[in-house]
Amino acid sequence: MAPRTTSTTVSFRMVHLGLVWYYRRQGRTDALAALFALRYIPRDWRTEMSLQAKRLLQWSLLILGIIAVIFLMASGRRAQASSSEARDIDALLTGVFKRNEPGGAVIVTRKGETLFRKGYGLADVELKVPIQPDMVFRLGSLTKQFTAVAILMLEEQGKLSVTDPLTKFFPDYPTGGQTITVEHLLTHTSGIKSYTSMPEWLSKWRTDMSLGSLIEMFKNQPADFKPDERWLYNNSGYILLGAIIEKASGQTYEDFIEKKIFEPLGMKDSYYDRTEQIIPKRVKGYQRTADGFQNAPYLSMTQPFSAGSLASTVDDLALWDAAVWSNRLIKIESLAKAHTARRLADGRSTAYGYGWAVGSYEGHRTVEHGGGIHGFATFGLSMPEDGIYVAILTNGSAGPKVSPQRLAIQMAGIAVGKPVHEPKPISMTPEQLKRYTGVYSERVNDEHTISLEGSQLFWQPRSGPKREIYPLSETEFFIKDSLTRIDFVLGPDGAPSRLVIRPRVGMETQATRK
Repeated sequence: MAPRTTSTTVSFRMVHLGLVWYYRRQGRTDALAALFALRYIPRDWRTEMSLQAKRLLQWSLLILGIIAVIFLMASGRRAQASSSEARDIDALLTGVFKRNEPGGAVIVTRKGETLFRKGYGLADVELKVPIQPDMVFRLGSLTKQFTAVAILMLEEQGKLSVTDPLTKFFPDYPTGGQTITVEHLLTHTSGIKSYTSMPEWLSKWRTDMSLGSLIEMFKNQPADFKPDERWLYNNSGYILLGAIIEKASGQTYEDFIEKKIFEPLGMKDSYYDRTEQIIPKRVKGYQRTADGFQNAPYLSMTQPFSAGSLASTVDDLALWDAAVWSNRLIKIESLAKAHTARRLADGRSTAYGYGWAVGSYEGHRTVEHGGGIHGFATFGLSMPEDGIYVAILTNGSAGPKVSPQRLAIQMAGIAVGKPVHEPKPISMTPEQLKRYTGVYSERVNDEHTISLEGSQLFWQPRSGPKREIYPLSETEFFIKDSLTRIDFVLGPDGAPSRLVIRPRVGMETQATRK
C-alpha cells in the first residue's frame, strides 16, 4: 500500500521544488546539491513514529523549508550585489591597466570577506609574466604604519613613551634647543630635514648605508621649522623611529617586524625587502617615461629602512588591516591615538596621525596611506565603520593615468554604494577665467601658479605636474580626476585675493595672491 500523502507533505515538496527551480535559474550548484540531498530522507519513520510525532516532524520540515527559502534567497541577493560590485570594480581597473604593460594587484574586503581580488598587467614586462594577486610588491611608505604600530607596541610594554624626547635615545642629536618628541616624528611635525628632499641624496641611491651613516646624512641639516609649527612629510623622522625601535627592543628593526608582526599574523609573504634576497613571486618595478616604460632605477633598500623598505601582497595587507582593527597587536586606546589627527601649535589639523592619514568620503570616515618607491606606487584605505578595506599595489609608478589613491577611493566608493562621479563644471568664458590667473604664495619658495591656455585653466604647485581645473561656481573649482577642491577667496574688488586647496584627505593649504 502506498504511503499516505498529507497536505503538509505536499507543501514541503512544493517548497522543495520551488527552491530547486530558483537556484537552478541562479546557477547556484552548491545550494542545489543540498536541496537534492533532502529528497533522500528515509521513509522508515512513517511506520516507526506515532501520528502526533509524524505531524510534528512534517510541520518542522515545512517551517525549516520556508526559513531556508528566505535565507537562501537573501544570500542570493547578496551574492548578486557582490557580483555587481565586483563587475564595476573590474570594469574600472580594466580601463586603467593594459595587459602588455606594468600593472597592479588589488583586493577589496568587506567585514572580513573578500569582495574583489585580482591582478592586472605584467609582473615582468621582458618575460611577459602576468601579475597574480598573490605576488609581492614593494610597499614604499605603507611601511610607516608598521613602524608606528611597532612604536605603540613598545609603549604598551613600558619600553618608551610617545612623549619621550628624541634626546632620550640620541643624547647628542642636535635639536637646536627645541624639544622634539617621538610623537613629532610619528606625525611629521618635528621640523627635521627629510633626507629624500636633499639634492645630495639623489647621487647616493645605489650606495648601501648603515643606519648610523644614514642618520648622519641629515642630522646636522638646518631645521625646516620649529616642532608643531608646520606639517611636512618627513622620511627622516621615520628613519629615527626605526632606530628607536632597535634601541628600545634590543632587536633589529627587520627582526622586530618579522617576529612581532608578520609571523603572529600569518603574513607569510611579507618581508623586509633586500634586493639580493630570493623572494618568491616578487614583482619587478618600472618607471613611466614619455616613450613608455623602463626598468626602475636601482635603489639600495638599506636607505628607505623603517620609512619604506617592506614588501608584501594584497592578501597579507588584508590580514594586517583586520588585525589592526581587531586589536591583535595594540589596544584600542593606542589605535585611537594612531588615528587621531595631530594639531599644530596654531590649532590647525594636520589630518595625519601616526603612520596613517585620516579623512572622509561622502560622510564615511577613512584611514589611509600611500607609498611611492622606485618602480612602485601603492595605497591602502580603510573605512572602519563600514568594514571596508582596499589595497592596491602597482609596479609602474604613479602617473597621470594611474593614481593608486584615486583608484582606491573609487573602489571603496563602489563597495560602500557611493561611486565616485566626476562633477559637471559650469560654463565660463576665457575672459572670466583670466581673472583667476596669477601666482599665489603660501610661503617663500612655495608657490601655486594658476594659468590660462586658450579656454582651459590650469593649477600647478611648485613641485608637481600642471593639472586642469574646472569651475563649479564663481569661487569653487575642481581638479580633473581628483576629489581635491580649490576655493578662490574674492577681495572687495571681486578679484581673487587668496586660494584655499581642500584635499579629500590631508591638510588644507592657503596661499595669497602676489
